[in-house]
Amino acid sequence: MLQNYIVPSGIRALRADKALALAFPEHSRTALQRAFDAGHVLLRGVAIKRDQSVVGEDVLAFTFPDVVPMDIKGVDIPLDVLFEDKHMLAINKASGMVVHPGAATGEDTLVHALLGHCAETLSGIGGVERPGIVHRLDKETTGVIVVAKTDKAHRALADQFATRSLKKFYVALVAEVPPLLSGTINSAIARHPTHRHRMTIGEGGRPARTSWERAEVYGDIAALVRCQIFTGRTHQIRVHLKSLGHPILGDPLYGWKPDLRLAEQPARVMLHAEHLVLTHPITGKELDLRAPLPLDFLQMIKTLKKAAKPLVKAAVRLNRRDEDKVADRGLRT
Repeated sequence: MLQNYIVPSGIRALRADKALALAFPEHSRTALQRAFDAGHVLLRGVAIKRDQSVVGEDVLAFTFPDVVPMDIKGVDIPLDVLFEDKHMLAINKASGMVVHPGAATGEDTLVHALLGHCAETLSGIGGVERPGIVHRLDKETTGVIVVAKTDKAHRALADQFATRSLKKFYVALVAEVPPLLSGTINSAIARHPTHRHRMTIGEGGRPARTSWERAEVYGDIAALVRCQIFTGRTHQIRVHLKSLGHPILGDPLYGWKPDLRLAEQPARVMLHAEHLVLTHPITGKELDLRAPLPLDFLQMIKTLKKAAKPLVKAAVRLNRRDEDKVADRGLRT
């Protein structure tokens, strides 16, 4: 159904998407974005983009595109639930689980599992193809992901992600050892111009900020790095750590290569969403959600420590030889 909205007089310049979001708070940002992307928002009979400016007395005609339903049935897939009440739940996502269905997925996505776990109590804002989904993690990334059970909770959670008022912390195993103990990366991220499934740092990208610190080293083979991201760009941590020259273990898409010193190579991208701090969408209380490191991550750390032992022993022997040489020169003088 086509609706008309007259921009209030006195407004000199305002983004069209913000104008509609302010006027129709009952509609989610996702629904409004879908309307713009489908060409269903018109100004003087012409479809406009989200960022086009409107002024007072402009008339926006818009409608919401139909969501094409997918035939999705709940599947009894075990979920590692970190928190749950009648408004939302938080899951420790397993590696290999895709968040929502697509053309190349099977019946083992997080959406299938959620429909099996709480089919009647998921927010419908995301449409039937992604009920309750507020944000996402890559297929191989493990860790904390939150899901909304009601539309009110969905809008409140989505607003926290959009305004970056929550805190997101990750753990990664990276190739070689960063020479610095910590740092911050402020580099815009865009779609790669020729490899469309990859992201890259470059002009025209969207701002992205990642802070990192070196937590543990394994000889000169690898390091454990903790990251906090202040934006939520696609593949953000993977791209930013690659820009440092330290791609994440198991991530050939962004430059990782197998290390022959390791008895076992990582079977996936070694990235884990360890910690998420947010405000409960209804009660307003702080939620501190933590997911322990998965078994394959812990096993990879053991493999790295084992491979690093000979290197550490060799370094100690060299240091002792240098110390002995210095002492010997001292005795001669």
